[in-house]
Amino acid sequence: MAASRTGEPPLSDAENFQFLAEVDAVKPGKLAWFEIDGHDILLCHTKEGFYAIENRCSHGLAALSGGRLRGCRIICPLHGGSFDVRDGSATGKPASRPIRSYPLRIADGRIEILLPAR
Repeated sequence: MAASRTGEPPLSDAENFQFLAEVDAVKPGKLAWFEIDGHDILLCHTKEGFYAIENRCSHGLAALSGGRLRGCRIICPLHGGSFDVRDGSATGKPASRPIRSYPLRIADGRIEILLPAR
């Protein structure tokens, strides 16, 4: 088991957090797109903090990185569906299915993401 650096319970080797971005790299109200190990990730910086979601609308499969961040909702650029960036839940039609959200942690000014094992 690998030990966490932030006092969290130990994680299995398959569940290690990976570096995503420096905290200063994404300003409040902005988005940043990343591809890590085959995962298409959208990092969202809201007034509440940082959140990571799948960068694909569950309705039209459009890249959400081209959308607008409004509070804790991301609005799809294709048909206007929306999702809560905190948990990936669909919050506006035509989107009805949730998208994946990813756990994050911040350590030493670095945003780290927990990706599922492949």
